[in-house]
Amino acid sequence: MTPADLSRVVVRAVRCAVEDGELPAGSVVPERVVVERSRPGGVGDYASPVAFRVGKDAGVVPRTVAEVLAGRLGGVPGIERVEITGAGFLNFVLVESPVAELVRGIRARGTRYGFAPDGESGEVSEPSEATELRARVVGGAVLRILHSQGQGQGQGQGQGLRRQVGAVSVAPVARRDGDVVSSYGADAAAWAMLCVPAHETPVFPAWLLVQDESSEFFRVRYAYSRARALSRNAEQLGFRSDPGAPGEPSPSDGAAGTDAAATAPLLRALADYPLVLEAAAHHRAPERLVRHLVVLADALLDFQYAVPVLPKGDEKPSAAHRARLALTEAAGTVLAGGLALLGTDAPDHL
Repeated sequence: MTPADLSRVVVRAVRCAVEDGELPAGSVVPERVVVERSRPGGVGDYASPVAFRVGKDAGVVPRTVAEVLAGRLGGVPGIERVEITGAGFLNFVLVESPVAELVRGIRARGTRYGFAPDGESGEVSEPSEATELRARVVGGAVLRILHSQGQGQGQGQGQGLRRQVGAVSVAPVARRDGDVVSSYGADAAAWAMLCVPAHETPVFPAWLLVQDESSEFFRVRYAYSRARALSRNAEQLGFRSDPGAPGEPSPSDGAAGTDAAATAPLLRALADYPLVLEAAAHHRAPERLVRHLVVLADALLDFQYAVPVLPKGDEKPSAAHRARLALTEAAGTVLAGGLALLGTDAPDHL
């Protein structure tokens, strides 16, 4: 179960509890439930304050709401247990999914991984109402993210959604920065315009032009190009990726004890990606996606440096190599999908 799946499961639990009379008939069922990684010192993998929101609307003590929901959610496949802390916070421990299952899920969805079931991708033109450069860039990214989460797809909804996006307060590029597209290139300029909240004035640092790992923009695109290069190198060595079947070696198997430590942050970043897209859509905040792509890219680069993805010397490709390559390719796919939503390029070569 992904975090985004968990959010939808909790919404369904609230709806069923109201329908079955466990919660007052007047209780408002939220369209979206906030699910976040448990903070340091917290319980479980994820936490949600949904009981406070539902309890306030229904006039019910939050802990009572939490107890009702915990009873319903405790037996859901993919959830190991639910605990209540404080005045009514729900804390979830999820069943650990095999690495191969996550990778197969990403391979099946491709760059649509993280999309809602009714989400769509494709070209989205920048809002025609916007005349200022940054308003067009931010508006286009927000629209693509919203479409990925199934918003604005129905008949007659698209124009209304565009008006909502056009109403988002966007600070323009400062005059002192001049023609940023000519100075930095379209993709780098867009990255700088999207990496801070829309109401803040963007900054165009010198590292946008730097082609090394001191630049976040470079690292994200470099991590993707490295994943593509590893796939090409594997083909030259005569083998392809394979996430593996139950019981076969996982990417963290091997002689080096650092394998699991290098794999865990990458798996976490991949698992959290759907939740990040959902939050970015809800808050009209593409900067959330930008920050997560940096986290994912750094985790992928660390994984590639710490774990032998390809065999060395005369070593034969093993099941572990194939699984590690599959994980690398999955991460590259997610990076490409995220960059596409931002409206920037994912180059195979840098």
